[in-house]
Amino acid sequence: MFWKPVVAAAALALTLGGIAATQHEMPASTPVAASVPAYDHIVMVMFENHQYSQINGSSSAPYFNSLASQGAKFTQSFGVTHPSQPNYLAMFSGSTQGNTNDNCPLSWGNNNNFAAQLIAAGKTFKQYSEAMPSDGYTGCSSGTYRRKHNATPDFTNVPASSNVRFSTFPSSANYASLPNISFVTPDMCNDMHDCSVSTGDTWLNNKMSAYATWAKTHNSLLIVTFDEDNGAGANQIFTVFVGQNVITGSYSESINHYNILRTMEASQGLPGINNAASLSPILDVFS
Repeated sequence: MFWKPVVAAAALALTLGGIAATQHEMPASTPVAASVPAYDHIVMVMFENHQYSQINGSSSAPYFNSLASQGAKFTQSFGVTHPSQPNYLAMFSGSTQGNTNDNCPLSWGNNNNFAAQLIAAGKTFKQYSEAMPSDGYTGCSSGTYRRKHNATPDFTNVPASSNVRFSTFPSSANYASLPNISFVTPDMCNDMHDCSVSTGDTWLNNKMSAYATWAKTHNSLLIVTFDEDNGAGANQIFTVFVGQNVITGSYSESINHYNILRTMEASQGLPGINNAASLSPILDVFS
């Protein structure tokens, strides 16, 4: 009975990346959250090099679209730049660190980043990389693994123990043992870089559907997004949030990797870093 002023105030206050958010049409009984839920676990999965229109509504991506029907789909989500590597750095550290290529190895020393921020606050972080040959690996490539899609080894203030193989990702019976924040990178085939949309869709269904279901009842969140488009458009990408307290629907505010990072930081009670520092977290998708 007092939700209408709250919704109005939140809609007026919400600005993402300098662009005013478009208020989402939601049931009258669902007020917008005043803050991002304090999630116990967030899993962020990054795919590769496909524009929004190649995923949204595609018959080759039934599970991506099924997730969208279960959560919040962003119809105006964008990569920060091209090529891949600076986008991963943007999500990980709130900055491209001036990087404009996929060169390897790179080192940004003890520059501020999300993992170091979490660890300093007593929180936990792991980067799970598929096909990486060993935990703590710092090589540039091995089989279908590429370090350019994993920013963790680029920073000396992130311990090797936070850089692990995807094969160590917990089973469905042990999701409660996940760190507070997990970044997940499929290999060069399953992330759609070298293989088809349907290959990535099958991987997402097989590897993350159980977590998506679990998250809805265990104070947790799944974020699925892309690093960039295929270079043929405006860098518009498919992004969806699924989990507890997520209001199902389509959202038209303009967001990018910095907005997503800021939202994850807010969920852990942390301030924004680098280019995320001046942004408000995404609020309208949470009840």
